[in-house]
Amino acid sequence: RHKILKPNQKIIDLGAAPGGWSQVAAKIVGPSGRIVGIDLLEIEPMVGVDFITLDFLAPEAPTLLTDLLGGPADLVLSDMAANTTGHKQTDHLRIIGLAETAAEFAREVLAPGGTYLAKVFQGGTEGTLLADLKRDFTTVRHVKPAASRSDSSELYVLATGFRGSAEAVEDDS
Repeated sequence: RHKILKPNQKIIDLGAAPGGWSQVAAKIVGPSGRIVGIDLLEIEPMVGVDFITLDFLAPEAPTLLTDLLGGPADLVLSDMAANTTGHKQTDHLRIIGLAETAAEFAREVLAPGGTYLAKVFQGGTEGTLLADLKRDFTTVRHVKPAASRSDSSELYVLATGFRGSAEAVEDDS
């Protein structure tokens, strides 16, 4: 619906296990696109996708992933969710923390104009995350996929039009 997947893209799928998003993306980007999925869990091999078993917070992860892609990413997907505790506020804070950390990672690996999509839960503390994303992306909004149950608090934050990293801006001056 939001047309974030396009042929020939370079995509990083954070928290890729079991591989559903990567599988869908591979069909759309085609053989000239590149997809790299990263997860702590091992993932079954899939045509058109390179999977690595590693924490995306590992210091070598950004360089390793962009090297596998052959350059900066056009799209960073994050469907990560921390194990739930059953305490709504705690679970919300944990997933927002993951989304904020994934957004920092995305800033390191995205090409200018790139897109970041991450799972969050409704709960009121997304303000800081949204403000940070609005600083670095031209458009930021919440989206709820049709596949998500209407009573679910799950939604996604979609940030498009990455303005570029601070390093790139400094290099241009």
